[in-house]
Amino acid sequence: MRDAAKRAARHHAPVLAVYGGLKLIGFSVFMYLLHSTGEYRDKHPRFGGGARPWDVLASWDGWWYQQIAAHGYDPALVPIPDAEGLITHEGNSAAFFPLYPATMRLVSQCTGLGLYGSGMLVSVVASFVAALGIHAVTARFGGRRAGLAAAGLWAVWPGSGVEWSGYSESLYVALAAWACHAVMSDRWLTAGVLTFAAGLNRPTAVALIAALTVAALLALHRRQEDLARPWTAVLIAPLGLIGYLLWVGNRMGDLGGYFELQTGAWAHTFDYGAHTLDVLTSVAVGRFDHLFAYPFEDTIAVAVVLLAVLLIPLLIRLRPPAVLTVYTLLTVALILGSRQIFGNVSRYLLPVFPLFIPLAVKLRGLGLPTLLTLLGITAVASGSYAGYVLFEHGVP
Repeated sequence: MRDAAKRAARHHAPVLAVYGGLKLIGFSVFMYLLHSTGEYRDKHPRFGGGARPWDVLASWDGWWYQQIAAHGYDPALVPIPDAEGLITHEGNSAAFFPLYPATMRLVSQCTGLGLYGSGMLVSVVASFVAALGIHAVTARFGGRRAGLAAAGLWAVWPGSGVEWSGYSESLYVALAAWACHAVMSDRWLTAGVLTFAAGLNRPTAVALIAALTVAALLALHRRQEDLARPWTAVLIAPLGLIGYLLWVGNRMGDLGGYFELQTGAWAHTFDYGAHTLDVLTSVAVGRFDHLFAYPFEDTIAVAVVLLAVLLIPLLIRLRPPAVLTVYTLLTVALILGSRQIFGNVSRYLLPVFPLFIPLAVKLRGLGLPTLLTLLGITAVASGSYAGYVLFEHGVP
């Protein structure tokens, strides 16, 4: 047992060190920028402000998660007629999925930390677990050096400022990465349970559920033995997502209540990419007159979308397993096909970790000092584009 622990430590230590070092660089720059500008002092604690720079990390969605952890849910559709007679809805915590705030509350009760400290602890620990999962998946394609590069890219990617904050992304990516790895390793029950948990964390888990289902059906088509485990995984995987949506709908008296709340309170709706096209064409000619315009954040988001579009064919060229292909394509389609605050796209695309793989495979040819230097410089920049711009110039 002790020898196994030592081997695991030697195996994982480089990944944890690289990821942690890069995140610490970016996080320090982010905190320095917050402190030096002082913009957070003029903002409400719910909206990118606070008494101290690090309070910003639990603002915006982080505020809602803390409210859920402290008080639970009270799902409701409260109509608000506007001046033109159109009906919108008052914001309600039911729009935020329960796994992250439940974990936050459990940690708080077990450790005595407050909800802020517990939420940060959950996010930071989950981010390291996600880094290990991304490394494990990528190493299947390009070896340990590529896996190390992918873990580094996870630390500095646009939107990565939420990895160490009161947001649910780190927990979701940890679950998604290890679920994909479990599918690739034919550990179907593990994959099903992890996907079930992911469905309790973010609505875009529908892409992970679909990816597992496609992979399971392909596995069942290829073999006749051991049918029970893939089928069990397929049955377990969607229960978290479906269960939460039905519970919210039942409490609201409208089974589609969650989607009505998202549309009416947060203007999130699937519009088949109309809003994304509007933003891309507007920003391309230097205009920021689209819905929910935030110039700095939108410019970064447009660059991230273009990068994702370029990386998708490079990923497919590597012939990844179906679980990675379906997960990537569906997640990107769900995000780009929705109307939302476009600047958030850099955060919403953060879970599409398979896009790191083609870049990581190319970067593995660099010597380790060169690779770390390149990622280190990017980490310094990420304090601005992945942290400060996201939280202070936009709405993460």
